[in-house]
Parts: sequence; C-alpha cells; structure tokens
Amino acid sequence: MDIPAIGDAEEISCDVLVIGGGTAGTMAALTAAERGARVLLLEKAHVRHSGALAMGMDGVNNAVVPGRAEPDDYVAEITRANDGVVDQSTVRQTATRGFAMVQRLESYGVKFEKDEHGEYAVRQVHRSGSYVLPMPEGKDVKKVLYRQLRRREMRELIRIENRVMPVRVLTAPDDGRAIGAAAFNTRTGAFVTVRAGAVVLATGPCGRLGLPASGYLYGTYENPTNAGDGYAMAYHAGAALTGIECFQINPLIKDYNGPACAYVANPFGGYQVNRHGERFVDSDYWSGQMMAEFAAELASDRGPVFLKLSHLPEESVASLESILHTTERPTRGTFHANRGHDYRTHDIEMHISEIGLCGGHSASGVRVDDHARTTVPRLYAAGDLASVPHNYMIGAFVFGDLAGADAARYSPYEGELPAGQLAAAHELIYRPLRRPDGPPQPQVEYKLRRFVNDYVAPPKTGAKLSLAVEAFDRMTGEIAEMGATTAHELMRCAEVSFIRDCAEMAARASLARTESRWGLYHERTDHPERDDAGWLHHLDLRKSASGAMEFTARPVEPYLVPVDDFTPVGGPERHLGEVALVPVATAGPRRTPPAARAGSAAAATAAGAAGAGGTAGAAGAAGAAAGSSPRILELLALAEESPDLAALHPYLTDADPAVRGAAVAALGETVPAGAGPALAARLADGDPAVRAAAAGALRELLEVLPGDPGLAAGLRAALAVPDAAVRAAALEALRALRLGDAGLYAAALADAGVDVRIHAVRGLVSVDAAAELAAAAGDPAREVRVAVAKGLAAVRDPAPAPLDPLLSDADPLVRGAALGALASVGCPDGYARTAVAALADPAWQVRAGAAAGLSAAAAETAVPALAKVLADADADVRKAAVLALLAHRDSAEARAALATAVGDPDADVRAYAARA
Repeated sequence: MDIPAIGDAEEISCDVLVIGGGTAGTMAALTAAERGARVLLLEKAHVRHSGALAMGMDGVNNAVVPGRAEPDDYVAEITRANDGVVDQSTVRQTATRGFAMVQRLESYGVKFEKDEHGEYAVRQVHRSGSYVLPMPEGKDVKKVLYRQLRRREMRELIRIENRVMPVRVLTAPDDGRAIGAAAFNTRTGAFVTVRAGAVVLATGPCGRLGLPASGYLYGTYENPTNAGDGYAMAYHAGAALTGIECFQINPLIKDYNGPACAYVANPFGGYQVNRHGERFVDSDYWSGQMMAEFAAELASDRGPVFLKLSHLPEESVASLESILHTTERPTRGTFHANRGHDYRTHDIEMHISEIGLCGGHSASGVRVDDHARTTVPRLYAAGDLASVPHNYMIGAFVFGDLAGADAARYSPYEGELPAGQLAAAHELIYRPLRRPDGPPQPQVEYKLRRFVNDYVAPPKTGAKLSLAVEAFDRMTGEIAEMGATTAHELMRCAEVSFIRDCAEMAARASLARTESRWGLYHERTDHPERDDAGWLHHLDLRKSASGAMEFTARPVEPYLVPVDDFTPVGGPERHLGEVALVPVATAGPRRTPPAARAGSAAAATAAGAAGAGGTAGAAGAAGAAAGSSPRILELLALAEESPDLAALHPYLTDADPAVRGAAVAALGETVPAGAGPALAARLADGDPAVRAAAAGALRELLEVLPGDPGLAAGLRAALAVPDAAVRAAALEALRALRLGDAGLYAAALADAGVDVRIHAVRGLVSVDAAAELAAAAGDPAREVRVAVAKGLAAVRDPAPAPLDPLLSDADPLVRGAALGALASVGCPDGYARTAVAALADPAWQVRAGAAAGLSAAAAETAVPALAKVLADADADVRKAAVLALLAHRDSAEARAALATAVGDPDADVRAYAARA
C-alpha cells in the first residue's frame, strides 16, 4: 500500500475523544453524551466485541453492597493488599460508587445473581468481607453496553469509529493540555487526526508484555490486543505513570492461558491445594503476597498446585461447568476434554502467568486523581490503564463514568494541530511500509518479549534489570527496521513499539525501587526486605523535557481510613531523576569496541528475513453471514438501525428457523417496545434452537423488560411447552419479574423436569410460601431436596420444624444442607442435639453442615461439641467448626478452643481462627 500524505488526513472534531471501546471507554462515552457532549469513540477493533469484556464476565470482585459490606472496610482491605502504597481517595470512589454502578448496569440489562427475594447474592471469597457478586450469565455484558451506545439518543451524540487506532495523544504547544490524537485506519491505512476538548484513555492493561510459557504471542492471560497502547501514549504526552514496578502475575490453568477462576469456584466449595491435598494460602486477599505463597508452594516438593473440585457434588460441578465453559472461556471445556480430564475425577493443575502491567489487578498504570484526571490537563485515564489498585470491572466502570462526567465540560481545541507531533506520529505509523522486506513483526516481538521474561520477570535483580534496559535500548533500532505491507501489519508494528516502551518502563521502575514489596509482584533478591521508612511512597515516572525517563518518590497521602499495619510517613517528594544502571561484569575490558572483521559489513547486509506478518482474521463472521440466507443479511443491516417490533415481525415468523433465530438475537440486542411478549411467543417455536435463543434472550433482559400482562400471559403459556428448558426459563422469568404466585409455583413441583422443579422451589421462596415449599421435601431428586432445605432457610420468618424430614433424609448432601440451614432458621435444644449427634456422621458434608447449624445453638451445648470437632480429619469440617465458634466468641470456652486452632495445618482453618 502507498503511504498517505499528512495533508490528506481525515480530521474529526469532537468535545470528548474516548480512546478504547471496552469497559471504561464505553461508560465514559455514555456519561459524557448524557451531559450533552459530542463524543468520538475510537476503537482499533470493533466496539461490539472489543476489550476484556468481549467474552463476558463471570462475576464482580468488588461489589460493596449496602448491608453486606462497608466502603471503609473495602478501602482498608485494598490498602493492606497493596502493602500500603495506595491513594485511598481513588479506591474509595469505587467503594462508594460501585453499588450505584451495579444498579445502573442492571438497568441496562446486565444480569447479576440474586436470591429468591431479589437481593444481590454477594459471596464471601476472601476471609474478610463479602465483595464477590457472581454473574452466571454474564457472557453478554458487552452486547448490552453496545445496545446502549446504539440507542437513538446516544447515536446523535456518540460517533463510533471502529478499526481506527490512535498512536499518540496530541498536546497544545503553549500549555501542554490534551487536544486530540493522531491515528490511522487499520483496514485502509488512512491517516486520521482528531481535535478535541478533552481525551479519555481507556485502552486496557499491557497484557502482551511477558511471553507466555506456550510461546504463543497472543496466548496471554489478559486480552492480547491490550499491548500497552495507553501507557505509551500517556508517557509520550507527558503524563506521570506510577507503580509500574508492581507487576500483574496471576494463577492460571497449566498449559492453558486462562484463569483458574478461584473467584467462581470458591463459593461452590472449590479451593487451592498442593499435591498432598493441603490448603496452603495464608494471605487473605488475592495479592502479590498470595502469589508469593503460590509460587513458593509450586517450587517446593509439595508442588504442583491444583484447584480442587473433584470433591464437589454433581450439582456444583455442573453449575461450574456452565459458567466456566461458556462465560469465562468457551474453549476451556474443549481443553479439558482433549486432556481426558473431568472436574469430577481430576483436579485442575495450576501455574503462574507471564507478567503484565495492570492497575485493575495490581497497581501499575497512569496516575489519576479521584476524578480520573491525569497530570496532563484535560487528559483522563480509566479502567485497567489507570493506577487504582485492584479496581476490577466495577472500578473500570466507575472511573469511566467519572472521566466522562469531568471531560464533558470542554469544547474542541481551536488552534492548529501541532505539525511536529503529527509528523512524528505519521513516521511511527508508516515507516514499516518503506521496508517491506524488513524483519516481520512476530519475530521482533517474540525476541522483545523473551528479553522481558529473561531479565524483568521476578525474582528481580539490579544486574538483570540493567541488562534489560540495554536490550530494550538496542531493540529500538530493530523495531524501527520492521517491515510491513498491509494496514493490519502496521497496527501490529505500532503495538510492538508500545510493548517496548512498557518493557523499558517496567525495567527502569523496578531498578528505581530499591526494596521488595507486594510479594511476587516486586521481589528484589538484592534488596529482599520491605522498607516502609524509605519506600512507603508511590514511584512516579515521566518523560523529561530532554526525552529521558525520570523518577520521583511521592509520599503516600494520609489515609482516609486508618489501617493498623501502615502509617504514611509524609514529607516532601524525592526527585530521583534518571535511574542508574548496575554495572554488569564481562569477560574482558570494555574500553574499546572489538575491531570489525573484513567483510563483516557485507555479510550483515546480505542477511535476509523470512516469514509473513500478522494476518487479518476477522473475516469469519462476514463469511458465515455471506453463506447464509439473504434474509439474515437483510436482518443484520436492519438491526443496525434499531428497528421497532413491527419491522422485525416478518423475520420472527419467517419459515426458515435460522432467520427466526437471528431475529430473536436482533430482538434481544435492540429491545424495542413489546420485546418481552414477542420473545415469550418464540418460547413455543417449533425449532429447539429458536426456543433456546428466546429463553436465553429473556434471561438476559429480565432486568429491563416491563412485567406487563402480555409478557405474563406468554410466560404462563410457555409452561405447557413440552421442552423442559423452556419451562424452566419461563418460571425463572415469572419469579424475577414478580409475575408468579404460590399456586403457579406449587403446581410446577409436579413437573417431570428436575430443573423446572428447582425453579419452582425458588419461586415459592420468593413468595415466602413455606408450607408449599415444605411439601416438596419428599421430591425424588436430591437436587430438589437440597434446594428445599436451602429455601426453607431463605423464606421470611423461617422455622426449623419444616426441616424435620430433610434432617433424616437418606442422602448425606440433603442432610448436610438441612443441618446447615439451622444456622439461619434457629437451632433450639432438640435440633441442637440432632446436630451434635450428626457430628459423628461418616459423611463429611453432614458433619460440616452440623457444625454450621450449631452456630445458632445455645453456647453451652454447641461450644463443647464444636471444640471436639477441631480434631476432625477433614479440613472443611474443622473450618465449619471454627466459623461456628466465631459466632460464640463471647464465650471464654469458645475463645480457648479457637486459640488451639490457630496452629491448624490447614491455611483456611488457622486464618479464620486467628480472627478471634
């Protein structure tokens, strides 16, 4: 392709430029538009399926739901997890605004798990605080957000430019404020310039930094499109970055670069063990310290390490498979199947990911204040790019909202765009076209990231980090020699330059912080101790006027929430300047370079390069559509215009089931008035795929569909459809929308489908129909009886008597669930004697349930029995006993018993006991 002239650039003007169409960027665009700003959203892929949310989300890690958690407790937890180096004002924004954001997302149609009464089903995963809110059907989060962007009122204010990649933020020559960006089209190669009033960077983390153990460039733990674009753009615009030495390192499945999903598995009863089956993690929060414990166990003779699921009942395993193999990673089930592994018989071997930079999962990112402002005026950063430690998905939404609100105040820059900055960006983008036969991007990137693994990954030393800096300096020239022939390859080449920038930042920042902190994230073997006196500071880096990378040690601000373990020392900033490299010994003197051999220059110029650059692989969907019915192509075009129900009706009733299925998908994406009854009608479709699509769309939209009589009638009619999945979906919708009653749910207890009866049980709980619920205690299916036991504990004003038949059930899982329910319904003397007797049951699930139930019994009965259980052979039973004893901590005998458990060999047991 030809190199376009700078003068031929397409110029676009806007009030707010948002760079990145993922989690934070989408929210920034929506909020800015709601405040009347004209927004331009640039995305190098396509907003419909870009960013870390592209395949959905299995849960929220930091939902501070009123009544379940307190913002100050969460702020303190994050402060401890980040070893005290935290700007609490930013973390507190997520803590205080996160619940409103959950409700806002829910109003859009994002689905969070709730109990039968419509309360958020927040789970405790860490040993302190209940912050994890599951999203079992969270695979469509991005689709829901895209639907909001395409609403008519938003389309008038938000211009989306897909396949446009910015490479530099433009700044005003007089005051340095952000005024736009230089970019190019990744399909046509056209040069694009933007003038704006403010710029929001929301490009995600630098996930493509370290090289995965597989060696695959794009087999990263994080989304591989996140190549550090925003880190590099912020740095070159003059913004301060902070915490870059605090890496992101995660546990993952061995040989599969996907998370082991302990956040999902732990509420179901899964946990991490060594090869002896022992829990070993002492750290409370998933942090660098926890990763250090993980790495130490992995390297010891107690390794490998596993996520243990094989002890769970079939119902839990099936639920986990439903979440882990659809929402989190659709390829995960195939991976396990090809290994011949099954969660029922095999625990999952775990390993450690490559390193990356990420604010949302560690602390490394662009420095921002509590309104997402960077140190460059009118430049904002949000999401994993911003340094707000352990901010996760909800924090990305919160800071996207803050950035959009603040940026909406500004109007476009009116001066000439700076010619020098445009020329430099143009050179960065198009120079590979002048060397079509130069080294291809995959080869150069592999070499660069191999150096990251060799010299920058922990454990760190000054010598290795200094070698890294030298390597990255040297590779600047090699990157400049890369060749390309297509616009797609230009994108990949630009990404390599961003990765190199991030690699140098990571190496130099790690050199500058002369201590060890954050466990495995910054482990310096030549400075092995944590130094709070000298280093309870943020380490900021920025580009100096001379173009050098310089550092400042910035004291941690006084805490808004006191934390016992840390006290900010205050004082002035320490300007460190450029970091000094550590001299590395060589085999001989380095006074003069070696003499060049005759002919060496000719030999060097004769060396050729082989291979091809990255190839565009985005044609799959278009190819599939082209081979489908022309009616589907018509429908796809129509869906982009947000049609009303009348326009979609001919497709919903088309003779071709593929067309009807596509119409159901379009209906779920656009949600015109009347969508609910129309979807309910499709539950009776003659094609099973269409029925399944309609059921899925209804589940996705439960939070946004009005519970009108037409929808209620359609759902009730669907209860007669001879498809159990449809009947289950109809019952779920009736319960969630409060359209059912006790009679309807009680009648469904006679259904032949087990899932249908379970949804009937949940419906009865939602209307507090305890008598009808108790009648299901004799259901032939164990899963239903377990649901009844849990349901009897969840109704308003529960009582223990309805549990009687379940307490003597033949199945140990049912007995265990019924005994555990006593903790909520009450455990008077007769039931306490039953629970004490059950502590001798051969099934560990029964003993654990009995221990849990005794938390509600009188202390004089419960405490002596629970104290004996602390010697149980099963760690989960001992853990249940400790948690029950904590409920009786006013008793001196209970405290004495807990004191003996502090030395338990199981990490969970001793950690919970220590809380007394």
